[in-house]
Amino acid sequence: MRETILLNDGWKYYDGDPAVRAPNDKGTVYMQAKTECRLWGPAAEKYDDRAFAPVTLPHDALIGRTPRPEGNEGLGYFRYHCGWYRRRFSLPEREDGARAYLRFEGVATHAEVYVNGCLAGRSFGGYAPFDVDISCFACFGGENTVSVRVDSASSYEGWWYQGMGVYRDVKLVVTNDARIASDGVFVHPEKQKGTLWRVPVDVEIENHASRARTLTVRAEILDGQGTLAARGEAPARVSEWDDCTASLALNVEAPALWRLSDPKLYTCRVTIRENGEILDSETARFGFRTIGFAADGAFLLNGERTYINGVNCHQDFGLTGKVMPPEIAGYRVRLMKEMGANAMRLAHYPHGEAEMDALDENGMLALAETRWFSTEPEAVKQLTALIRRDRNHPCVFLWSVGNEEPLHAEPRGRRIAEELFARARKLDHTRPLTTVVCHAPERAPVYDACDVLCLNYNLQAYDELHRRYPDKPFLAGEWCATPTTRGWYAPDDPEKGRVFAGDHDPHNGFSAAREDTAAFVRARTWVAGGFQWVGVEHRGECKWPRLCSASGAVDLFLLKKDAYYQNQTLLRTEPRVHILGHWNAPADGAKIVPVWVYARADRVELFLNGASLGTRDTRDGRHAEWQVPYAPGELRAVGDKEDAPVCEDVRHTTGKPVKLHLIPVEPDMPLFTCECLDEAGRTVPDAAPYVRFRAEGGVRILATGSDNADPIPPAVPERQMYMGQIAVYARVSAAGALIAEADGLVPARYEIRA
Repeated sequence: MRETILLNDGWKYYDGDPAVRAPNDKGTVYMQAKTECRLWGPAAEKYDDRAFAPVTLPHDALIGRTPRPEGNEGLGYFRYHCGWYRRRFSLPEREDGARAYLRFEGVATHAEVYVNGCLAGRSFGGYAPFDVDISCFACFGGENTVSVRVDSASSYEGWWYQGMGVYRDVKLVVTNDARIASDGVFVHPEKQKGTLWRVPVDVEIENHASRARTLTVRAEILDGQGTLAARGEAPARVSEWDDCTASLALNVEAPALWRLSDPKLYTCRVTIRENGEILDSETARFGFRTIGFAADGAFLLNGERTYINGVNCHQDFGLTGKVMPPEIAGYRVRLMKEMGANAMRLAHYPHGEAEMDALDENGMLALAETRWFSTEPEAVKQLTALIRRDRNHPCVFLWSVGNEEPLHAEPRGRRIAEELFARARKLDHTRPLTTVVCHAPERAPVYDACDVLCLNYNLQAYDELHRRYPDKPFLAGEWCATPTTRGWYAPDDPEKGRVFAGDHDPHNGFSAAREDTAAFVRARTWVAGGFQWVGVEHRGECKWPRLCSASGAVDLFLLKKDAYYQNQTLLRTEPRVHILGHWNAPADGAKIVPVWVYARADRVELFLNGASLGTRDTRDGRHAEWQVPYAPGELRAVGDKEDAPVCEDVRHTTGKPVKLHLIPVEPDMPLFTCECLDEAGRTVPDAAPYVRFRAEGGVRILATGSDNADPIPPAVPERQMYMGQIAVYARVSAAGALIAEADGLVPARYEIRA
């Protein structure tokens, strides 16, 4: 039977290439040409690795370094390099036909994997999962050594922060010689008449034996409570050292559907038997739902018209780099859904399993995308890995094979897309295909091959593309890209890395303000929706001293920006109003303060200390603005609908900070926000003390962050607060406490249960 062991503990890491004296005798070089090709150096089984430091995976070896202005702005101002990981592990005594492989979920960016000095596998992609079969190199019944050389410097996979290291999980999988292939179960429900669903289940089987096998394949479908909903069996005949696919079809009557508002999930449990003995078993989680597009271009989920209110997101976290802890992946998805988004474009590569699970569980659609737009074998391998791993996820409604490729505008690009689409359809025939264009879209021949037109920016091209392809669905792949800095209400200040916090036209030649773009897209009823750039700030794509992209609705540390609340007024339907900024005295001593308000209402009236400052019409979705003579006190905005007040937002002038306050962003979440309170217990929004953090008991501080222009690495447990907030991320192994202290302020203490 299959045994899967999480292999994240017990690793050692060396930053760079250890100094190794090159051999100068024939015998050593002779052995380098053999299977066990590394008898010296860090790939060798018996290498002395006492200079290596202990680490736990997932691990980003780059995020602890200090960015420098001489670095590349796209890559986050880091100097990329290489490193080595080593780990010893044992395997049980080999039974007849036992097999073993290592599953790497993600290594940034190029990797060579050695087992006992033997080159066992390579990966040339920083985002797609890959398997390394170690069955012939490992010692069953003894100790083994795996060595991984990671190279992030020889080539770059993107124009964003790409991290460096084994930054996702590693698993050791031990199986029989007849087994279900990795990601080899594909469940694709089909709606029949009435409430009946037919559920085809395709099971890919590998036979690593010198004899043919006659097997029995069983599939069972379980609902969310573990109750059996259907069962079926089918025979499978597989030749020696070959593979085959067994196909079953089960029927399920009136299953609970996967909906955005109520995402019900099912599990398919598959076993293969030989002469009644179970050889292998796997599970795949899936959902019952239909997807499609109406004749007028609207997206249909379970037959219901569903406008795609999407956001693009890279997968990194300001406090841990390329490592995305599962709880943070889930929190990000919930943040975006609370904001009003119902879809996420996974830019521009396969994201981790935890994020895919979170999208399923929280009812968010996903546009999944591969990294390399190429028919080169490694690129095809990565596309294959993406689709095989994620095709059971009900959240995925569209596959993308590329992003912003100059070749999209040439016949060569169409040829590449046609081949990639053909390969993708063999792996999954249930979803439409696209590639996301921005170069010369009006004449890009690649669109001829796409099921769905997907365009980045280029608002001038929308109408012409619809004229050329009136029967093809249309999505905005990226729009707006409006940079803002959390809490910055003054004009842009490039020397400080600050950008005005209100919505505006970035004047970059390819995008417009968020409110203007939203109005433009919404006016074209044949557009099924789109994906705002971006949901969350990510490292890279920056200008010193700012270390990240600034166009997120939440900042690098998952602290909400004004853009987050603007999106709530644009994407959600219930009435709401949001005043930008605070009402403490302007730092520059200004007598007149511009006050902006975002609203989902017909009109907004602004009051200062109870006196009306006038009403603005906000039915067009654009912000309202007043020029207000500053006076301390209360600023209140009231939104009306049909002449009745339906929502309001208030700002008060606060006192000076007197104490610190810690609160988790969600219950039982090890991500905290540290704020300052005044004597009245009100949050001081412009506080900026220097705060020291420490932990007790089973709590360990992993990282802090506040200002996206602060180059101090996140692992430092002390930080100057920027605009009233610091994010603190901890690891909790047992009950303990998190403490925040600052000179002249009452400290904060938060008790954490195990």
